Amino acid sequence: MSSLRVEHLAAPGVSVGEMTIAAGSCCALHGPSGSGKTLLLRAIADLDQASGEVWLDGQPRSAFSGPQWRQRVMYIAAESQWWAPRVRDHAAHWQDRDLDALGLGPEVLDWDVQRLSSGERQRLSLARALAHAPSVLLLDEPTANLDQPNSARVEQLIADWRRRSGGGVLWVSHDAAQRARVASAYYRIQAGVLERADGH
Repeated sequence: MSSLRVEHLAAPGVSVGEMTIAAGSCCALHGPSGSGKTLLLRAIADLDQASGEVWLDGQPRSAFSGPQWRQRVMYIAAESQWWAPRVRDHAAHWQDRDLDALGLGPEVLDWDVQRLSSGERQRLSLARALAHAPSVLLLDEPTANLDQPNSARVEQLIADWRRRSGGGVLWVSHDAAQRARVASAYYRIQAGVLERADGH
């Protein structure tokens, strides 16, 4: 069970007074283009410099090294990066269960990254993240390149992961119907300022 608390986080283009992601929960985040959604996720993940503090299960981010924090609090970009030629080389402990849930077979691990479609890359970036056993997922439009059936697969996999691991999720989505399906708490960001939102 892993909870995340953000306190007085400030970075260029982003200001957060307080935000909590309870263990096993999903919080949805939305706002217009350029409002700071990605900047916020990157600041929480310690990918961009920010003042303030973020707490994981009562431990401050400042108590972790950068790599330790980013493995526990994992940011998944809308457009994933791949640095090795084969899919398999990007993680040591790929789970067949997760690949199957995403409609992919184990043979995909031996594919060249260059042959992957944008949708396959997006689904595999999620399986890659889960292979590292994170505590919290920061998802930046994780279904942006997917059709409805594959979007549903991603939604179900994340719900199952939350139940299984007790991990928390912050999910950026422009789709109000999706936010209503996946989340129990809602935030809106406008001009870099975060506020709690009612409904979805």
